[in-house]
Amino acid sequence: MIKFTFVYMEYFAEKLKKIISKEGLSASKFAEKIGVQRSSVSHILSGRNKPSLDFVLKIYKSIENIDLEWLFSENTENESHPEHSPTYSPKTDPINQEGENTITEKSIDRIVIFFNNGSFKTYNN
Repeated sequence: MIKFTFVYMEYFAEKLKKIISKEGLSASKFAEKIGVQRSSVSHILSGRNKPSLDFVLKIYKSIENIDLEWLFSENTENESHPEHSPTYSPKTDPINQEGENTITEKSIDRIVIFFNNGSFKTYNN
């Protein structure tokens, strides 16, 4: 499992609470839905643990209309998509002005992790 630290960790628990609430689930049912241990959700909500990249990607893959960029940002509100609720925005692009369907699935191409000693590790999809 890849371990990493969000730059804006203090915001993640708040975002996780919003996601669970929006889904209308208990923390236990949410853990079951995304395929993680109940204690993992509990520990992240309490601030005891930080989420792994695997945890974040399970949220992204399991919950419709989650904005992955929002999960990694410091913003607790999704200002870039005011027409959507704070935690959700389309994973796909809308129909363009000419009426053509421009829906494309977004996926992670590469993740780069920078270490405090100046080195880095790249993970390609």
